[in-house]
Amino acid sequence: MARKDVLWVDQKSLSKDLSGKVYIVTGANSGVGLETTRQLIKQGGHVVMACRRVDAAKAVAVEFDHLAGSYEVLHLDLADLASVEAFAERFLKKYDRLDGLDCNAGMVSMENTVQRTKDGLEVTMGISYFGHFLLTERLIEILKKTPSSRMVILSSVVHAGSPKNRYDIHFDDLNYEKRQFNNFAAYGEAKVASVLYALELADRLKDHDVTTASVHPGWARSNFGGNGWMMKLMRVLLAPVYPFITNSNLESAQTSLHCLLSDDALNHSGEYFSQQSVLYRDKECRKGGWPMTSPNPNARDLDKAKKLVEKSYSVVGLKMA
Repeated sequence: MARKDVLWVDQKSLSKDLSGKVYIVTGANSGVGLETTRQLIKQGGHVVMACRRVDAAKAVAVEFDHLAGSYEVLHLDLADLASVEAFAERFLKKYDRLDGLDCNAGMVSMENTVQRTKDGLEVTMGISYFGHFLLTERLIEILKKTPSSRMVILSSVVHAGSPKNRYDIHFDDLNYEKRQFNNFAAYGEAKVASVLYALELADRLKDHDVTTASVHPGWARSNFGGNGWMMKLMRVLLAPVYPFITNSNLESAQTSLHCLLSDDALNHSGEYFSQQSVLYRDKECRKGGWPMTSPNPNARDLDKAKKLVEKSYSVVGLKMA
């Protein structure tokens, strides 16, 4: 049963012939990424499913064999910068275009102690932001040479915080080496970083035919957050109202698909797009918007976005052009 207030992609966008177009979707083997991948292939596109669990991705990808388009599963572990580099190199050797890069994968640590990636980064920021940052920067040139290419990165309603507590970027301690760790604060900061990156990238590429967007997909009924005791308990407690306050994975894929496919999204590069969500602490934001203004001023600061990107280059070991 679809919710009445869900924002849906227009039929013109969903009817486009994507034959010959190439997309990358990270975390494509489940949830929102799987439904985004399905629609792109249904319309004739070729999707590179960038996944950490290759066998799981191949198992679900057989669902797409009867669709108009095609797919390839490639290994990508966003918690390992060497894996990101290897994926980018492999992609660039095989493909000469990239019509859409959907930075969909993400995570929130359910442990309230710092967990780290292979490169020593706090795991939530490392996977949700830094891994996608490196991937995007390594693929910028192919995006620039592909006509009307698009880059989408998942943020979250959580980035908005509340009127009394807006999440921000702590440049002096991005990696939680000095501060007391809070897993949900780390998630909020990672999602502010995602919004800022789309903003900065749009400004940097304004003279090129590349459109960027940050996205809140909605409160998806996916396996996001894992199956630890806390998530299982929450699902049990919310079971009576869950269908009325959450979105199916198909509903949650709509915002990413809008940003990847719609003609209107081309007019709003760098902006934030949101599905409706009861989770916004700012009531006026709960209906969502394509696009909408983030209620968090820290996510709308271009100078802060540029500072973050400069810092990020150093963190992932790249040199700024």
